[in-house]
Amino acid sequence: MIALEVKDLNKKYEDFSLQDVSFQLEQGYIMGFIGANGAGKTTTIKLILNLLKKQSGTITVLGFDHIREEQKFKERTGVVFDTHFFVDEWKMADVEKAMGMFYENWDTEIYYKYLEQFQINRNKSVMELSKGMQMKLMLACSFSHKAELLILDEPTSGLDPLMQNAFVELIQEEKQRGKTILMSSHMFEEVEKTCDRIGIIRQGHMAAIEDTVILQKNKTKTYILTFADSSQTQRFLQERLQMKQISELCVHVYVREDLKVLLQLLPAYELRDLNVATQSLEDIFLQYYGEKGEAHE
Repeated sequence: MIALEVKDLNKKYEDFSLQDVSFQLEQGYIMGFIGANGAGKTTTIKLILNLLKKQSGTITVLGFDHIREEQKFKERTGVVFDTHFFVDEWKMADVEKAMGMFYENWDTEIYYKYLEQFQINRNKSVMELSKGMQMKLMLACSFSHKAELLILDEPTSGLDPLMQNAFVELIQEEKQRGKTILMSSHMFEEVEKTCDRIGIIRQGHMAAIEDTVILQKNKTKTYILTFADSSQTQRFLQERLQMKQISELCVHVYVREDLKVLLQLLPAYELRDLNVATQSLEDIFLQYYGEKGEAHE
């Protein structure tokens, strides 16, 4: 079953346009949505939630049209932005009361169970909670009305590394429970650890959508060769390999699959050192964006 379908989505501003964005998210899967600042991630998410009005395109959430049946899909969808949407002075009981009025399936017992699990002090006001605890509070609310789909917009932005790791573990647990999740993020490691598919948005259009496993299989390994002298370097550069000279003695050789050719050549050369580095998801991302990335605020 398709939990979320976005087709030919367009939104125009004076200095930016979202152009024919299309993707699908199957039930029970997690999709990472990555892109440079201003590439269109948050705009897309707000259009899905009908917080912005689209120019054209169709959006179906859990089988419901996102405009005609907005209340129906939102009843079954949990949303977490990088900033909270509560009144600062609210205590945890006030949050529970407000959320309970909005969602038919709200479960007070589950809400307080998550407050305890997340170690959120129910006597504090929202403004007294740290950024990490505010994020956990939004997650607790999403889980407490039995949401089938979670939409997370930069959920770990501003969190410390320990809190980021805890968040990754939490998302993995929710995946095991069958939740469907769309998650925008700048944290490449968390996307790689948690997501089944990855969509890259660039300048308002989808640059690539691929399974994480396939991206991982297609990673390039860089073999860093340091030769004994420059004559060895120059001779090696004549070989038919994908490579780049870094310095007088250092050459990087790029290998995606077949290592045999390189291994057969190396005995003919005198090396001082040999190291290997595996391409990260961030490196793959930069292939689409260029080395400096792009920002379109």
